[in-house]
Amino acid sequence: MDLAECKGIYVIAEQFEGKLRDVSFELLGQARILADTIGDEVGAILIGKDVKPLAQELIAHGAHKVYVYDDAKLEHYTTTAYSKVICDFFEEEKPNVFLVGATNIGRDLGPRVANTLKTGLTADCTQLSVDDDGKTIVWTRPALGGNIMAEIICKDNRPQMGTVRPHVFKKPEADPNATGEVIEKEVKLSDADFLTRFVELIKMGGEGVKIEDADIIVSGGRGMNGEEPFATGILKECADALGGAVGASRAAVDAGWISALHQVGQTGKTVAPKIYIACAISGAIQHLAGMSGSDCIIAINKDEDAPIFKVCDYGIVGDVYKVLPMLTAAIKKRKASHKLPDCA
Repeated sequence: MDLAECKGIYVIAEQFEGKLRDVSFELLGQARILADTIGDEVGAILIGKDVKPLAQELIAHGAHKVYVYDDAKLEHYTTTAYSKVICDFFEEEKPNVFLVGATNIGRDLGPRVANTLKTGLTADCTQLSVDDDGKTIVWTRPALGGNIMAEIICKDNRPQMGTVRPHVFKKPEADPNATGEVIEKEVKLSDADFLTRFVELIKMGGEGVKIEDADIIVSGGRGMNGEEPFATGILKECADALGGAVGASRAAVDAGWISALHQVGQTGKTVAPKIYIACAISGAIQHLAGMSGSDCIIAINKDEDAPIFKVCDYGIVGDVYKVLPMLTAAIKKRKASHKLPDCA
């Protein structure tokens, strides 16, 4: 393959039930930065049923071109069908780079596409840049338990591919005046491309705000010493008072105190809320990898030497069982007097 033939940085956009996921916009923002450095264009690939109206949102967030594969057969994600569409796109358009969200779908789709196209894929990236040659993407990701940051390149194969965690990058502001090209593509699929059949969608996660969507997260660590603070106690009470969600460190999840759906960190969710309250969390690098993008970090820990105090905006040295109830009471009092600022 002549690498010079491959042009364009393309985001594989992800939508669910007719709504684009924020990670698609986050990746478009990074794609524009990379494209400006390389001197390339930014595109997006949109797959699904009745998805063409979503193309303008992708243009507003940075795409110059949006290639749309709109077909009833693609209403629900299936690995083999979606990967066939992406591989057909590569053979026809020869993109230089594919950016994929490190979501459940992206982590399934990306490796399948990379294997079929015989190229490399760097998983769970936290930083993207351009090499000194001005054309090769440098994919940075945590390695060895988060103790080092590995920089990986793919010099000899195309497309260059990587999955990027949601909320690692900020979502760019939409430009309602942005213009771009929407290109409808033919879907070339046969029954042989559908090795599985969609039967039913079962939504998990229970009630309340999901941590990845929350503007405010109140997280607890090993020092919470049990399930009760997460389920009905001081963490839940504070999160409810703020209209936020309850998060947890890996230690708390491994102890069985709360579901893994609430885990923040390298092996859990990456979050970027407006306010992150870390309660009895020491601040191991693996946890910081999942929440360091928060706008404001408040730490409560009785150990004044805890690493969390090196990254927080506000730190309170004290017993979380004394401090957090006082904080919750103050929040409720302010809300009752209608003086609490809107955090949304």
